[in-house]
Amino acid sequence: MRPRPRLPFLVPVLVVSGLAGTTFAGTSLAGAAERAATAPPTTPVRVIEVQGPIDRPLLAFIEERLAEAERAGAIVVFQLNTPGMLGQNGLALANRVARLDVPVLSWVGPVPAKASGGGLLLMLASSLAGVAPGSQTGPLRPVDVLRPEVGSAELRTRIEGWLALRGRPDVDLDALERPLAAREALAVKAAHVATYTVPEFLIAVDGMTVPTPSGAVVLRTRVATTEAEAGERTVDIRFEEPGLIGRVLHAVATPSMVYLLLVLGLAAIAFELTQPGFGFAGFSGVALLMLAAYGLTVAVPSWGGLGLLVLGIGLLVLDVRLRSLSWPTWAGLAAFVAGSILAWGHVDDSIAISPWLIGGAVLASLLYYGFALTVALQSRDRIVGTQRGLVGLVGEARGRLAPDGPVFVKGTLWRGRSEGDPIEPGTPIRVRGVDGLILRVAPELARPMEDAGA
Repeated sequence: MRPRPRLPFLVPVLVVSGLAGTTFAGTSLAGAAERAATAPPTTPVRVIEVQGPIDRPLLAFIEERLAEAERAGAIVVFQLNTPGMLGQNGLALANRVARLDVPVLSWVGPVPAKASGGGLLLMLASSLAGVAPGSQTGPLRPVDVLRPEVGSAELRTRIEGWLALRGRPDVDLDALERPLAAREALAVKAAHVATYTVPEFLIAVDGMTVPTPSGAVVLRTRVATTEAEAGERTVDIRFEEPGLIGRVLHAVATPSMVYLLLVLGLAAIAFELTQPGFGFAGFSGVALLMLAAYGLTVAVPSWGGLGLLVLGIGLLVLDVRLRSLSWPTWAGLAAFVAGSILAWGHVDDSIAISPWLIGGAVLASLLYYGFALTVALQSRDRIVGTQRGLVGLVGEARGRLAPDGPVFVKGTLWRGRSEGDPIEPGTPIRVRGVDGLILRVAPELARPMEDAGA
């Protein structure tokens, strides 16, 4: 007897199971939606790295990033390691920061970073500030390291206005006239917390309320430290730094770098003056001088001092051309030293050219111009003199001349250049002239090589 099918009994079970599953799934989705609705939104944070003096390219980068952060409603964090402004308006930049509609935080680090001058103005114009243990805050002056003698009668009034706008009236401005260690910066209220990294700084200020021109804002900057917190994505941190071209332009816009580029570029050009034609050294020298020319528009020198520097190098080159080591060399070295000291002698000590760099450049210039180039030029003159004595002699092409190639004349291999069509190997040639270190040759088909000397 066949067993009866049990399908009628299974249908209610499947229906009940399906309903239960639908109810459970609906509950799960509803719970997920509820958690998503109640979870705090991700906070965008833009970390702007301010490294070195704030010159024209770095200032343009900062202003661009500030505008982008304000459009995105992102919290701005300045990571500071700067002695201040380099020929730029520090008051205008700090005023822009103080009036941003988004919270602005500043952190001095990592060790051994410092924020002085225009960098300290950014701290004072910020909503909150932090320092890394071992960093330096201050001094407030000079604001501009390129023009340390230039002051502003309204500086203190402007700073007090920014502090009032940011709800920080208790900062001791008098204490900021000297360099402060991290703990001292905390004591005078220039900084609020001490942390070793930017993420630690964001964790430390999480939950604090800061005023902005558009109203008070509660900081939600908790950085994930566990896997569960990472899933919540409470903070979206983006570290901003200049692009390649911006970094190059920023790197060459300091007195020391401009000085080095000038010295090396002029040395490369001087080398080309001792050679026939214009080669790699010459093009390299032109490139270095172009970078130096840009740097001079940012790190503006004393033009009298720069003139002395160039005059000194010119006298050294003159003595090289004279094949001697006499008074132009010594006068040139004296002008070189004076120009090196005076060209950027007016800048703050934080960006001044090191005496060791000047001393090394002077010694290297004496050895390079006074001996190396002079000896090289004298050796070239001897070779050229010998070559000129070969004019009219007959030799043999030892390789294909198209137009240049090796030729054998009077027991020695020389570099030859065909005056007409290519010359095949083994062809007798006659020397017609000399171009620098090159023999100009033509085929000699009329007579055997009785004068070859081979």
